[in-house]
Amino acid sequence: MTETSANPNGILRILTRLREYARRPAETELDPAARGTASPFWVIVQKEFGDHMRSWRFGILIGIIALACIGSIYAAVTALKDGAQSQDADTSFLFLQMFTASDGTLPAFSTFVSFLGPLMGIALGFDAINAERGKGTLGRLLSQPIYRDDFIRAKFTASLLLIAVVLFALGFLVMGLGLFTIGYPPTPEEAIRVVLFLVVGVIYVGFWLNLSMLLSIRFRQAATSALSGIALWIFFTVFYGMITGIVDKATTPPETSALSVLLRHANNMLLLNRLSPSYLFTETTGTLLTPGIRSLGPLTTEQVVGAIASPLPLGQSLLLCWPQLVGLLAATMICFGLSYALFMRQEIRSRA
Repeated sequence: MTETSANPNGILRILTRLREYARRPAETELDPAARGTASPFWVIVQKEFGDHMRSWRFGILIGIIALACIGSIYAAVTALKDGAQSQDADTSFLFLQMFTASDGTLPAFSTFVSFLGPLMGIALGFDAINAERGKGTLGRLLSQPIYRDDFIRAKFTASLLLIAVVLFALGFLVMGLGLFTIGYPPTPEEAIRVVLFLVVGVIYVGFWLNLSMLLSIRFRQAATSALSGIALWIFFTVFYGMITGIVDKATTPPETSALSVLLRHANNMLLLNRLSPSYLFTETTGTLLTPGIRSLGPLTTEQVVGAIASPLPLGQSLLLCWPQLVGLLAATMICFGLSYALFMRQEIRSRA
């Protein structure tokens, strides 16, 4: 819940619209279009979306993300200019390199999205439910003619719409600056790859939004749910790679082992890394933005010999990263399902 959603004027406004909805004739209750008014679900979505847009929290967060992305764009432009002066530079898919290239001073745009995107999801969802309960507004809202599942779905929809607006705005900003830098428009395939990258980014941030909403339902204190979400973000972003590195070093078979043993170990470590949502996002976006990636797993010498070194078409890149994309979608849906089931089973009581 945002800073403005708990103020008396905001609660009074939404309660007034819900009472108007309740006074409608019963025969038109199933047809919101016939009444000429929005359903309670869209009333809450509009109110939450506006509260998020007007909140200081969102303004500070989007400012940090925008500055970081502008810095990554500058690093990409510098890297492309330096590469243009080199004879060995790869000049294919220059437009996509705006999202992946860096001069070494700052990470690339895709790296910033994978690092700072979860913070936006956590910030929008860590107090979505428990703050309403703590201020006594949850019981007042649910006492109106509104279903409980409409309430949690509206909370998620409003935040996800805001995340989509922010990511697509930043992505199109990079595309616009790329037009000025490179001097020619992207091909249709490059434009589709960028749009798919932004869609995957929305799904990835949506996972962290669902996770933070789950923590908001589980814990009654907003500070507890916020710290829990940030702790999980730090664990998967920083410490999980260290843990898998230690496991890899401890379980690596000798170099004299059979090829099947080495391949089995490599596949097991790859599976362990893919339990992290950030690793799945990195693999998916890397495949979409870098057509030269032809495999996401270990390859033997027999598989490499005779292969033509050419970029993959869009359809083949989608097939290559499809399991990772399905994994992100499954994790997002599981978190939302757990949040939905837990919220529907909780007892709602107003503060005395």
